Amino acid sequence: MTLPTAADVTQARARLEGVALATPVFRSSTFSSLAGRDVWLKAENLQRTGSFKVRGAVNRVAVLTDKERTRGVVAASAGNHGQAVAWAAREAGVPATIFVPQDAPMAKVEATRSYGADVELVGEGFEQAVQAGRAHADSTGATYIHAFEEPAVVAGQGTIGLELAEQLDGVETIVVPVGGGGLAAGIALAMPGARVVGVRTGPEGYAIADGIAVKELGDLARAILDEIPHDMVDVDSGEIAEAIVLSLERTKLVVEGAGAAGVAAVVRGKVEGTGPVAVILSGGNIDATTLISVTRHGLTEAGRYLVVRTRVPDRPGELLKLLDLVAKERVNVVDVEHRREGASIDVAETEIWLTLVTRDEEHCETLLATMRGWGYDVERVR
Repeated sequence: MTLPTAADVTQARARLEGVALATPVFRSSTFSSLAGRDVWLKAENLQRTGSFKVRGAVNRVAVLTDKERTRGVVAASAGNHGQAVAWAAREAGVPATIFVPQDAPMAKVEATRSYGADVELVGEGFEQAVQAGRAHADSTGATYIHAFEEPAVVAGQGTIGLELAEQLDGVETIVVPVGGGGLAAGIALAMPGARVVGVRTGPEGYAIADGIAVKELGDLARAILDEIPHDMVDVDSGEIAEAIVLSLERTKLVVEGAGAAGVAAVVRGKVEGTGPVAVILSGGNIDATTLISVTRHGLTEAGRYLVVRTRVPDRPGELLKLLDLVAKERVNVVDVEHRREGASIDVAETEIWLTLVTRDEEHCETLLATMRGWGYDVERVR
């Protein structure tokens, strides 16, 4: 197995000049306060095609032979790698076919098509898409471009590290979302003196962080990272949802699940140390429907939504009385649901579910205590 080198990363940067963007770095006062250390954000969510993946894709397409260009390229991807390969191939005038899991976010699928690639939806996960992509490459003679088992792809991703070294002085810890590990390995090559912290999510995080929903590190990334000091930490879907919402509210940056994983790890105190830390916001390609669901979940986790159920006498004016009391506590009611059937309640009662907008977790607990003080038997649902 041929491993990329720091020199390969430098050469990749020359190929990417004027093609990939040198994305900005921001210091987040909010995240710094929450983490108790300086937190800097490398905004690859603002990169072309919406993620860092374009760096590796452009570098790999750039080294194709003339014969390989004629036969085209193939890739398998949950979304971002496929978009990047489609975009890089279009810019180079190379045909591209992208194999995507059937449940991939439609925003990513449609974006891939918009870059001119043929898109094939196959299988339930990344591994099935890889199998289909490789079979297609074998039958057509096209070049298969793997998302992370390609030296040229890893070298391209590593150009982020070269930029960071120039943009930030004294940051020794780089927090990187990890699926197959190509991004972490590339940055490690580019910044051998830095400590790379990879952030993973388990199978339960697939829906929210499909970009890092890979079972284990790739062979190429493992071979590189085994030679370089690094750490791995885990985050769950709730922590990622909270980080997405925080990024929206406090930094005005839209990030997808994988892109927010590093923020989740840092603000939750999972990254050891007290010195400055740089977090790679790896992508911003989040489906609008997913963003709505994630935002609701994140707000609920943060105590900004409160769902309660209680009972009121089944007679005129009782619900209005309850809502009036809640309104006096400066709480906004966004949904009211009556339940008379299927609930174990007295025949003279009605079960009421209220969805309330609150300020924070402390406000939730205060409101629950207040409602009980009014004489209501109230239960928190979420």
